[in-house]
Amino acid sequence: MARITVEDCLGQIGNENRFMLIHLAVARVKQHRNGQPFLIKGKNKEVVMSLREIAAGRVTFENIKNFNKAPEKKTAADASATEVVS
Repeated sequence: MARITVEDCLGQIGNENRFMLIHLAVARVKQHRNGQPFLIKGKNKEVVMSLREIAAGRVTFENIKNFNKAPEKKTAADASATEVVS
């Protein structure tokens, strides 16, 4: 996908309300800033990457709250336990 358009995003969320699209995109940007990883590959800024996730159908109003969980961070103890088991 070379360029992302609002129409691509609106078509995926099934809602022609641009205001709702902005709320979804802002919520996803906030999640990225809190450490959530991107669901698609790319080298764009957070806003564009969030819109790409929406256009790809990876982020919707139904699943946005599932991404609010804090990402698991490995500690030194976890890493050493993994090495012992391996």
